Amino acid sequence: MKKRTIVRVFVFLFVLALAGIAFAAGPEGAAHESFFKEWGWKIINFLLIAAIIVYFARKPFAQFLKGRTEAIQKSLDEARTARELSEKALRDVEERLRLKDQEIAGIIAASTRSGEVEREALIKEAERMSRKVMEQARANVDFELKRARDAIRQEAAELAVELAERKLKEKLTPGEQKKLLEESLAKLEGKI
Repeated sequence: MKKRTIVRVFVFLFVLALAGIAFAAGPEGAAHESFFKEWGWKIINFLLIAAIIVYFARKPFAQFLKGRTEAIQKSLDEARTARELSEKALRDVEERLRLKDQEIAGIIAASTRSGEVEREALIKEAERMSRKVMEQARANVDFELKRARDAIRQEAAELAVELAERKLKEKLTPGEQKKLLEESLAKLEGKI
C-alpha cells in the first residue's frame, strides 16, 4: 500500500514537471527552449535519482521502520509487563497491610483480654492480702489485749499484795511481824 502511494507521488511529480516544460515551450518556443535545456534535464535527473534512491533505499528504510516499530512494541510490552508486576506488588502490599491491620487488632484485643485477666488476678491478690493483713491485725490486737489484761492482772495482784501488806502492817505489831517473818523463813528453809 505504501509502495503504491510512493510510486503515485513520483509519477505525479514527473507529469507535473513535463507539463511545466511543455507550458514553458509555449508560443515563443525558442525562448522557452533554453529553459527546457537548462532545467528539463535537471528535473529528469532529479526524478531518476529520486526513483533510484526510492528503489534501493525502500527495503532498508522499510526494515528500519519495521525494526523501530518492533522496538516500540517491545518497549510497550515491557512497560505493560512492568505495570502488571507493579500492580501485583501493590496488591500484595495492600493485602499485607490489611493483614497487618487485622494482626494489630488481634494483638490489641489479646492485650486487652490479658490486661483484664491480670487486673482481676491483682484484685483477688489484693483482697487476699487485705484479709491476711486484717487477720494479722486482729491477732495482734488479741495478743496485745491479752498482754494488757495479764499486765493489768499482775499490776492488780501486786497492788492487792501491797494493799494487803499495808493493812497487815497497820494491824500487826512489831512482835507479830517478827513472828511472821520467822515462820516464812522456816517454810522457805524447809523447801530448800
